[in-house]
Amino acid sequence: MKPLIICLLGALVVLPAGAQLKTTPVCPGVYVDLLDGTVNGLEPDFTAGQIKKSLPCFTAEEPESATSRCGGLIAYRDRDIYFYTGRNYVEIGPRFKGKLSLPLMGASRNSLFKWLGHPRIRDVNWDAFQTQYGILILYYRGGRVNRIQFSTESTESIRLCE
Repeated sequence: MKPLIICLLGALVVLPAGAQLKTTPVCPGVYVDLLDGTVNGLEPDFTAGQIKKSLPCFTAEEPESATSRCGGLIAYRDRDIYFYTGRNYVEIGPRFKGKLSLPLMGASRNSLFKWLGHPRIRDVNWDAFQTQYGILILYYRGGRVNRIQFSTESTESIRLCE
């Protein structure tokens, strides 16, 4: 009887010990190269698996399927950057925590020509610029850039999630 009690007490002490330590994924800093169309070397048309492997600290995900709202999403809400994997584009919000290759966030709409030239399509609240990799779309609030989207798609084929 004594060995049975000792084994049970030992199990009660040892089993919870294995569940105490959990590692948190370490996420590198986020660098967006707007002229090359990459985030830490990841292109907008990379798979969800490739994105999650390179940036493991995502805060939400939606798998690519016929029933998914936007065709698949890997979200980094704490950094305000989103990969729409089924639609091959990346969106950067106004609270973006990371580094941009061009200081576009918050830039005046009138100051963009020196970096991007003339927009291919111009609207009241946004401009779309043709790039070597596809398209760069800048949205404005109060005449300043407050959201950025870029894609490997063209202006004719891009499908944005509303």
